[in-house]
Amino acid sequence: MQACFAVGNSRVLSALGQIKSNIDYGVFFAVQEAGIAALMGDQECVRKTAETYQRRRDILVDGLGQLGWQMPRPQASMFIWAPLPKGYKSSVDFCLELLNKAGVLMVPGVAFGEQGEGYVRIAMVQNEENLKEALVRIGSSFQFS
Repeated sequence: MQACFAVGNSRVLSALGQIKSNIDYGVFFAVQEAGIAALMGDQECVRKTAETYQRRRDILVDGLGQLGWQMPRPQASMFIWAPLPKGYKSSVDFCLELLNKAGVLMVPGVAFGEQGEGYVRIAMVQNEENLKEALVRIGSSFQFS
């Protein structure tokens, strides 16, 4: 475990300590009860949600793969962490070019820290029709090899 320290105004640090004690150790009882109900209750909505994200993942990974941009197929996520297409070095530059040419927004990996450079994060939050439209736009604006 890594130790963390804070230096600053004593009133602010006191408030921070109080907040951290509630977040780290004292989860509100109603939240605990809601978590139990969610885990013990009917899981049909979970299965349906997983199927939705699997369909979205397959549309994107297969579609981008057909365009020549290969990426791993995540097993359980609402995000795809994709390596930059060949020829690109900067996740920010690639995302800006994608936005300007195709009107499609992806998040540069570097936004999540220096280890994220070389990747983009694709959120699978749009419906299937919008994802297919994004593939058409990307395909008409980019040639990946």
